[in-house]
Amino acid sequence: MRHVVESQQFDRPLLERVFALANEMREVAASGGNTLLAGRIMATLFYEPSTRTRLSFETAMMRLGGQVITTENAREFSSALKGETLEDTVRIVGSYADVLVIRHYESGAAGRAAAYSPVPVINAGDGPGQHPTQALLDLYTIQSELGHIDGIRVVMVGDLANGRTVRSLSYLLALYQDIEITFVAPPAVGMREDIKEHLQNRGVVFSEEQDLRSVLPTADVVYQTRIQKERFADRPGEYDQVRGIYVIDREAMELLPRDAIVMHPLPRVDEIRPDVDDDPRAAYFRQAANGVFVRMALLKLLLAPEA
Repeated sequence: MRHVVESQQFDRPLLERVFALANEMREVAASGGNTLLAGRIMATLFYEPSTRTRLSFETAMMRLGGQVITTENAREFSSALKGETLEDTVRIVGSYADVLVIRHYESGAAGRAAAYSPVPVINAGDGPGQHPTQALLDLYTIQSELGHIDGIRVVMVGDLANGRTVRSLSYLLALYQDIEITFVAPPAVGMREDIKEHLQNRGVVFSEEQDLRSVLPTADVVYQTRIQKERFADRPGEYDQVRGIYVIDREAMELLPRDAIVMHPLPRVDEIRPDVDDDPRAAYFRQAANGVFVRMALLKLLLAPEA
């Protein structure tokens, strides 16, 4: 594995290896870290805002003894403002660091970067395209919380057209057996045809529903997402029409099975009420914490696979 660009790179044996390593990294982090990547440098190039992804990558690198150089808003405060291309940027920054973590506003940007970078590139989200490391930590969370992935029923809710997290997770879920996925979204932001076609080709059972509460009683996982205001910059009226349609509150939680979980890639706005947070089925903060362990595992695979 030279780069981490898209979910389609992974098969089940590789996923199992990542998850086993993530379990090891949980113990490493609990003990204060190690020096596995001492002397190595990670550069984080973020052209879009981020809190959890950037900080969890940086924490992962530092837990393994490495160092970090970063630009938090490369779109505004890097040479991109002067017209420098992404390709030139990764060529240069790749000569400073041992691995590049890139978030970009254009779908496919991570693949372009990987084609020119002299060092491994990790896709930390490329516009409405993919977010493979989020999908890995999501799947790891499901495995950790439920004890299995085969045979689960997943309800994906919210902005599915622009949601790179649900797109990436759909690719990974298609590797498992007897998966059922229900897409719940306003028609304007429903799941795109390319994902539905991929699931169909893999034999994954999926359906599209408008009534969230009708599907909650049979769900194992509810994957809630926010309606992404930034994807409606040129259509503010359309955003106002679709925001706040689907909300997880205490009444919704009463419909969920006792052993189901609620996930969210965060940040949330108003689609999960704060009074749900103390419910043991609310897994989204544990999900976010798992990001450090999964990203530690990926850094080890890319930079020290034999260690």
